[in-house]
This record gives sequence, structure tokens and C-alpha cells, in this order.
Amino acid sequence: MSGSETFDVVIVGGAVTGSSIACHLGMDPAFRGRILVIEKDASYANCASARSAASIRQQFSTAANIAISLYGIEFLREIGARLEVAGDRPEIDLVEGGYLFLATPAGRTVLEENHALQTRLGADIAFLEPDDLRREFPWLMTDDLAAGCFGRTGEGWFDGYGLMRAFRAKARALGAEYRAAKVASIAVEAGRAIGVVLADGTAISAGTVVVAAGIASGRLAASAGIELPISPRKRMIFPFDCADVIAPRCPLLVDPTGAYVRAEGKGFICGAGPAEDADPENDPDDPDFEVEHDFFEETLWPILAARVPAFERLRLGRPWAGHYDMNLFDHNALLGPWPGLENLHFACGFSGHGLQQSPAVGRGIAELVVHGAFRTLDLADLATARLVEGRRVAERNVV
Repeated sequence: MSGSETFDVVIVGGAVTGSSIACHLGMDPAFRGRILVIEKDASYANCASARSAASIRQQFSTAANIAISLYGIEFLREIGARLEVAGDRPEIDLVEGGYLFLATPAGRTVLEENHALQTRLGADIAFLEPDDLRREFPWLMTDDLAAGCFGRTGEGWFDGYGLMRAFRAKARALGAEYRAAKVASIAVEAGRAIGVVLADGTAISAGTVVVAAGIASGRLAASAGIELPISPRKRMIFPFDCADVIAPRCPLLVDPTGAYVRAEGKGFICGAGPAEDADPENDPDDPDFEVEHDFFEETLWPILAARVPAFERLRLGRPWAGHYDMNLFDHNALLGPWPGLENLHFACGFSGHGLQQSPAVGRGIAELVVHGAFRTLDLADLATARLVEGRRVAERNVV
């Protein structure tokens, strides 16, 4: 790519994951290079960071995801000190309100297995029998439940857009350059990524290319001859107010059906994906932002009102839609270099977990770029190489 502008690292995607990577590169004392972050949506209005329910939990079924979020909550608690810029300490309004996963008799064994792993790794999760659920959450209908798990500390929700802005501000303060543009393709030559080509034809050379472009990551990988099983899956969030008071405050409650609800200010937000055994046609490849209001009226509201009778009387607010960059292979993130292209890294396929995983992922990808290996938290289970190896890391707790 002779005559083109040259950077040591080019990061495609400037939302929370890309900005976390840029930030952690800049904070690494061993890194002295130039960083360019390319983001097609300079307003960030449609990025997942802005449209997410912005929550964090340790209640996963895989050790890697639990470890990532244990680090993540530590980072979020200390974000003011970690991402301070010129005396300005960012705030993300972290609320450790907990997750409450509920199980019917059919799901109790899985809940028990997950709980054993979570607590062994250090997560503060309480296993609750039906009597415990009725005592702790008297507004909850428990007749069909066999158990629940509640995150007493270390789980909750926060300002996801604020986290993205804090990473971006710190990265820029550390010297990263941001550019509003669309990347059309990744240039590959002799077994190496040599840069990117923008939609206007501009070529930019790079020593390392990192793809953190959410639902666009699959398209960009294809331009380098790589097939990634990433597909956009639309998820809608419905805010509402409730006429009846719920006490104690509602945690992020995950119903056995997959529907969820949590407190948001004086009101609530809720949503759901399709049932695990649903027809794939009910969860199509869907990149639009249209809200399907019938989904709330016909599917979501009846589930919530049956679980929390107080929700029979509510007033719906203005809903919105966003997208998971769903990894159809195993619903886990794809991290690190592609086999045979060791300077082309990916950080995508988060399947709805990108915001909460961004602190650990940003640090991990930066370590790979600078040091050639993970140094503080081993994320090798989530390596992109598992696609080639056919090695699935199945995550059973996808919300």
C-alpha cells in the first residue's frame, strides 16, 4: 500500500470495544506506536453501546465469561480513577442491583451446576429455594419455580454510553486518533494484514489490524477471505412505568422463558429474545431498527404480568431496538488473531455481552498486540482459532 498513511495499529470500530482496545494500548508502557480508530457512525447513535440494556453479571455457565465479568465489575467500580483525564473523572451511575435467574423444575439442575462454578470462581451468588424467593421478593409469583440465583454483589447495570465515552476520551488523551469513515475491506498480502481500504478508496497501511466492528465484523472478515459466523440479531427494549410499588427494588429478573425486566430510575425496562428451542425463523438476520410493538403486547407483557402481578397495570414508554452481533457458532466472543494471519485480530461476536466484557477484552487484545500473549487474564478459550478447530465453548446463559 505504497504512498498510503501508516499506523502501527488500525482499529475498525470505535464504540466501547474498539475504544477499550485503543485505551488499553495507550496505557501499556511497552507500546509506543500510532493508533488509528475508524468509526463509520460518528454520532454513535446506532451502535450497540448506545442501545444496550447496559448490564453486568457473573451468572454465566463458562469459566472464561465469569472471569471476564469479575474483572469487569472491579473496573467499573474504579472507573473514575482508571479513566480520569485531566482531572475529569467519568461517572457511569453503576447500580449493583443484582441479577435474579429463575428456574422451573426442568431447569434446576442447570442452575445448580452454574451456581457451583460461579461461586467456585469467586462470584457472590446466592442459591434461593422457593421459600427464599417468596421471602426475599414477595411480589414474585413462584408457584411454578424450583429455585433462583441472585447476585448479592457484583451484578447490576450502568450507563453504557457513558462507559464508551470514557474509554474514547482516555484513548484520545493517550494519543489515539479517531476518524469518521467506513472501512470497505481489509488488505491482505503474503499471509499478513497490511492495512484497510476505506469506502472512498483511501488506503491506510497498518502493522496490525483489529476488527471490533460489531455486526459489520463478518463482512469485513469476508473481505480478507475469512468466514465468521456473525449475524445481526435484533433485540428490542421496552421501558414502562408501574402503578404499584415493588419493594424491595426489582433486580434484573430473568424469567425461565428468557424474558427479563429490571428497574430503571423510577420505572422499568424489559425485553426478551426467542425461546431457546424456537424456530430459527423467529430470530432472523435482521439489521433494521424498527420496533415490533405487537411483540410487547402479545408475548412479553403477558409473561411479565404472570410473573409479577403488579405489572398488569403499567404505562409503556418509548421503546427502541438494537442488535447483538450474534456468534452463531457458540454464542461467545471471538477474540484474537485469525490462524495464519497473526496480525489480524478480532474482537466481536459478543452475542449481547460486549459492554460488560469490554474492560477485560480491551486489555486482553492490547496484550496480544503488544506482547503476543495474554498476560493478566487468560482468554484463550475464546480464541478465534476454535472456529477452525471446531471447538465450541457453549454458553447456556444468553439473555
